[in-house]
Amino acid sequence: MAEAVLCDLAGGIISKLASLVLQETILCFGVKDELGKLGRTVSTIQAVLLDAEQQYSQSHQVKEWVDSLKDAFYDADDLLDEFSTDVLVKQVMTGNKMVKEVRLFFSSSNPFVYGLKMAHKIGKVRSKLDEIVANRNFHLENLPEKTFPMVEEREQTHSSLPQVVVGRENDKKEIIDFLLSSSYRENVSIISIVGLGGLGKTTLAKLAYNDDMVKSNFELKMWACISEKFDVKIIVEKILESLDHQRITNLQMNTLKDLLLEKISEKKYLLVLDDLWDDDSEKWFKLKDLLVRGASGSKIIVATRHRKVAEMIRSEKTHDLQKLLPDDSWSLLKKWPLNQGK
Repeated sequence: MAEAVLCDLAGGIISKLASLVLQETILCFGVKDELGKLGRTVSTIQAVLLDAEQQYSQSHQVKEWVDSLKDAFYDADDLLDEFSTDVLVKQVMTGNKMVKEVRLFFSSSNPFVYGLKMAHKIGKVRSKLDEIVANRNFHLENLPEKTFPMVEEREQTHSSLPQVVVGRENDKKEIIDFLLSSSYRENVSIISIVGLGGLGKTTLAKLAYNDDMVKSNFELKMWACISEKFDVKIIVEKILESLDHQRITNLQMNTLKDLLLEKISEKKYLLVLDDLWDDDSEKWFKLKDLLVRGASGSKIIVATRHRKVAEMIRSEKTHDLQKLLPDDSWSLLKKWPLNQGK
């Protein structure tokens, strides 16, 4: 459904913007202001997407508006992919003193000129979105209670493997060894992957999640992105959506609880909770009370930037993810086509 795709796209764009604005590199590129403006525009649109979703099949005007937004969102998503790759290349190459290669990669050896060009591209995409919003001649309600949160890499059900991964073999083995272990204190055991934003916590979780031995070890596999807003109802909805591959709306919490318990009770499951920020123990234990009904040997992977989160959820094991070694970083970059996005 186009409107559901739009919601996912909005979440992905907000995610990439959140990651980029944390990068000091973009300050010298002169594009931080444009990224901020784009983020505000997408957030404004995002606030009314739930209402647009509900009206999509009943209103031709809403359908046309959503379809035009989808094209503009794809343009924004592609541009942010291009810029993210450029930032990564610049950081790693300059870190390895490969200044000549940096200059060959970018369209200009002058970062200021590159920044102006990229800022213009971002501004052009933002203007297109602003124009679409301005041309809306029907009313949509702001329904913020179900948000599409900012995430480190990709939203919610994006548990598929990335195309290029290097330097994480030992990390992957450690996570998989835990998942396959038959030694556990409780029915459901938790491993936390802790590391700074952008290190690849989600990627590592995907590597373990998609491993053949891991797949054969669990009856159920589920993936939910948490991010900054920890809402038990939304998280349960996402877990169920991951199982049933369809959107869940307008269900009361008691109904959601019953559905979840029906799905996981006495089943050996693997659940990834990606990008957990909130260290509110009361919220966590409300969620955990629903998850402990799984069969013995069930496992939960929690990816978080904060060690205090790993401590709060009482992880049986905590895996500290480190930066890639310089040689691995360079190997990763060599696998990327240097003309990507040009």
